[in-house]
Amino acid sequence: MTTKTRSKYGNVRVVAEDGQVFHSKKEKARYDVLKKMEEKGEIWNLRRQVRYTLLPPVFETKQIRLKTMIKEKVTQLYRETTYAADFVYMKDGVEIVEDVKASKAFQDPLYKLKKKLMYMMHNITIKEIY
Repeated sequence: MTTKTRSKYGNVRVVAEDGQVFHSKKEKARYDVLKKMEEKGEIWNLRRQVRYTLLPPVFETKQIRLKTMIKEKVTQLYRETTYAADFVYMKDGVEIVEDVKASKAFQDPLYKLKKKLMYMMHNITIKEIY
C-alpha cells in the first residue's frame, strides 16, 4: 500500500497538456501567462528550471605516502550550491529571473540565503511572483 505524503507547503504537482510537470498550480498558471506573452512577442527565450551555481564545490588535496612514491588524493569536502529558477526569460534586452512563491509569510530561510547569493555572485535580483 502506498501512502501519499503531503508536500511541505501543501502544493499539488500539475502536469500540463504538453507533458511538462510543474511544482504547483500557481507555477503552471504563471507559465501559461508567460507562454502567451512569448507568443505575442513581449518576451523571448522563455526557459524553465534554469540552474545557477552559487558556490562552487570545495576539494581538498592530501599527499599519501606509499612505499615507493608520494601520491596526491583529492577528496570533495562540499558539493556545489545551486539555485534553480522557476522561469528565466528576456524582456527589453534584460534577463529576468522569476520564482513563484505561495506567500511572503512562508519563505524558506534557505531560499532567502540563496536569493542573497544570487545577487552577490551573479548580480541578479529574483522577481518573486505571489
